[in-house]
Amino acid sequence: MTSTHSTRAADTTRQAWAGGLTVFAAVMLGITGLVGIFRGIMAIAEDEVFVNTPNYVFKFDLTSWGWIHLVLGVIAVLVSFGLYRTSTWARVAGVGIAALVIIANFLSLPYYPAWSILMVAMSGFVIWALCAVKREELL
Repeated sequence: MTSTHSTRAADTTRQAWAGGLTVFAAVMLGITGLVGIFRGIMAIAEDEVFVNTPNYVFKFDLTSWGWIHLVLGVIAVLVSFGLYRTSTWARVAGVGIAALVIIANFLSLPYYPAWSILMVAMSGFVIWALCAVKREELL
Protein backbone atom coordinates (compact mmCIF):
# COMPACT_ATOMS: atom_id res chain seq x y z
CA MET A 1 0.00 0.00 0.00
CA THR A 2 2.81 2.40 0.81
CA SER A 3 4.66 1.79 -2.45
CA THR A 4 1.49 2.48 -4.47
CA HIS A 5 0.96 5.72 -2.58
CA SER A 6 4.58 6.84 -3.04
CA THR A 7 4.52 5.90 -6.74
CA ARG A 8 1.33 7.89 -7.22
CA ALA A 9 2.85 10.87 -5.36
CA ALA A 10 6.01 10.69 -7.48
CA ASP A 11 3.92 10.61 -10.67
CA THR A 12 1.92 13.62 -9.48
CA THR A 13 5.13 15.51 -8.68
CA ARG A 14 6.58 14.71 -12.12
CA GLN A 15 3.39 15.86 -13.82
CA ALA A 16 3.45 19.10 -11.82
CA TRP A 17 7.05 19.76 -12.86
CA ALA A 18 6.27 18.89 -16.47
CA GLY A 19 3.28 21.21 -16.49
CA GLY A 20 5.31 23.96 -14.86
CA LEU A 21 8.11 23.69 -17.40
CA THR A 22 5.61 23.77 -20.25
CA VAL A 23 3.93 26.88 -18.86
CA PHE A 24 7.37 28.44 -18.34
CA ALA A 25 8.21 27.72 -21.98
CA ALA A 26 4.86 29.15 -23.12
CA VAL A 27 5.39 32.38 -21.18
CA MET A 28 9.01 32.75 -22.31
CA LEU A 29 8.11 32.03 -25.95
CA GLY A 30 5.27 34.57 -25.73
CA ILE A 31 7.60 37.22 -24.33
CA THR A 32 10.21 36.35 -26.96
CA GLY A 33 7.54 36.72 -29.65
CA LEU A 34 6.35 40.08 -28.34
CA VAL A 35 9.90 41.42 -28.18
CA GLY A 36 10.47 40.15 -31.73
CA ILE A 37 7.29 41.88 -32.89
CA PHE A 38 8.33 45.19 -31.33
CA ARG A 39 11.87 44.84 -32.65
CA GLY A 40 10.52 44.09 -36.11
CA ILE A 41 8.25 47.13 -36.05
CA MET A 42 11.18 49.31 -34.93
CA ALA A 43 13.36 48.01 -37.77
CA ILE A 44 10.63 48.41 -40.39
CA ALA A 45 10.09 51.99 -39.23
CA GLU A 46 13.88 52.43 -39.46
CA ASP A 47 14.22 53.63 -35.91
CA GLU A 48 17.55 55.16 -34.87
CA VAL A 49 18.26 52.65 -32.06
CA PHE A 50 20.00 50.18 -34.37
CA VAL A 51 23.76 50.13 -34.90
CA ASN A 52 25.01 50.76 -38.43
CA THR A 53 27.35 47.94 -39.49
CA PRO A 54 28.82 48.63 -42.93
CA ASN A 55 31.19 45.59 -43.14
CA TYR A 56 29.03 42.74 -41.89
CA VAL A 57 29.00 39.45 -43.78
CA PHE A 58 25.25 38.78 -43.31
CA LYS A 59 24.21 42.35 -44.03
CA PHE A 60 20.59 42.84 -45.01
CA ASP A 61 18.60 45.99 -45.26
CA LEU A 62 17.26 46.96 -41.83
CA THR A 63 13.72 46.63 -43.19
CA SER A 64 14.44 43.02 -44.21
CA TRP A 65 15.59 42.17 -40.68
CA GLY A 66 12.49 43.90 -39.38
CA TRP A 67 10.19 41.68 -41.43
CA ILE A 68 12.12 38.56 -40.41
CA HIS A 69 11.81 39.40 -36.71
CA LEU A 70 8.18 40.45 -37.06
CA VAL A 71 7.15 37.20 -38.75
CA LEU A 72 9.11 35.06 -36.28
CA GLY A 73 7.59 37.03 -33.39
CA VAL A 74 4.03 36.53 -34.61
CA ILE A 75 4.60 32.79 -35.09
CA ALA A 76 6.22 32.54 -31.64
CA VAL A 77 3.22 34.20 -29.98
CA LEU A 78 0.79 31.89 -31.80
CA VAL A 79 2.79 28.79 -30.85
CA SER A 80 2.97 29.96 -27.22
CA PHE A 81 -0.83 29.84 -27.05
CA GLY A 82 -0.69 26.22 -28.24
CA LEU A 83 1.76 25.38 -25.45
CA TYR A 84 -0.83 26.22 -22.81
CA ARG A 85 -2.80 23.19 -24.04
CA THR A 86 0.34 20.99 -23.82
CA SER A 87 -0.14 19.73 -27.36
CA THR A 88 2.68 17.83 -29.06
CA TRP A 89 2.57 19.93 -32.22
CA ALA A 90 3.09 23.08 -30.13
CA ARG A 91 6.09 21.57 -28.33
CA VAL A 92 7.73 20.59 -31.63
CA ALA A 93 6.88 23.93 -33.23
CA GLY A 94 8.09 25.74 -30.10
CA VAL A 95 11.50 24.13 -30.34
CA GLY A 96 11.64 24.88 -34.06
CA ILE A 97 10.61 28.52 -33.78
CA ALA A 98 12.94 29.09 -30.81
CA ALA A 99 15.81 27.66 -32.89
CA LEU A 100 14.93 29.99 -35.78
CA VAL A 101 14.77 32.94 -33.37
CA ILE A 102 18.26 32.02 -32.09
CA ILE A 103 19.63 31.88 -35.65
CA ALA A 104 17.97 35.16 -36.70
CA ASN A 105 19.21 36.96 -33.59
CA PHE A 106 22.70 35.57 -33.96
CA LEU A 107 22.83 36.82 -37.53
CA SER A 108 21.44 40.24 -36.58
CA LEU A 109 23.68 40.54 -33.51
CA PRO A 110 25.65 43.55 -34.80
CA TYR A 111 22.48 45.57 -35.44
CA TYR A 112 21.19 45.47 -31.85
CA PRO A 113 23.53 43.45 -29.61
CA ALA A 114 21.72 43.79 -26.26
CA TRP A 115 18.36 42.50 -27.50
CA SER A 116 19.99 39.82 -29.62
CA ILE A 117 21.86 38.34 -26.66
CA LEU A 118 18.70 38.50 -24.52
CA MET A 119 16.63 36.80 -27.22
CA VAL A 120 19.20 34.04 -27.74
CA ALA A 121 19.24 33.33 -24.00
CA MET A 122 15.44 33.34 -23.68
CA SER A 123 15.05 31.07 -26.70
CA GLY A 124 17.65 28.71 -25.26
CA PHE A 125 15.59 28.42 -22.07
CA VAL A 126 12.48 27.73 -24.14
CA ILE A 127 14.21 24.88 -25.98
CA TRP A 128 15.51 23.47 -22.70
CA ALA A 129 12.09 23.62 -21.03
CA LEU A 130 10.34 21.97 -23.97
CA CYS A 131 12.95 19.22 -24.37
CA ALA A 132 13.38 18.44 -20.65
CA VAL A 133 9.84 17.13 -20.30
CA LYS A 134 9.04 13.59 -21.46
CA ARG A 135 5.77 13.03 -23.25
CA GLU A 136 4.51 10.49 -20.70
CA GLU A 137 5.05 13.00 -17.88
CA LEU A 138 2.53 15.35 -19.47
CA LEU A 139 -0.28 12.81 -19.52
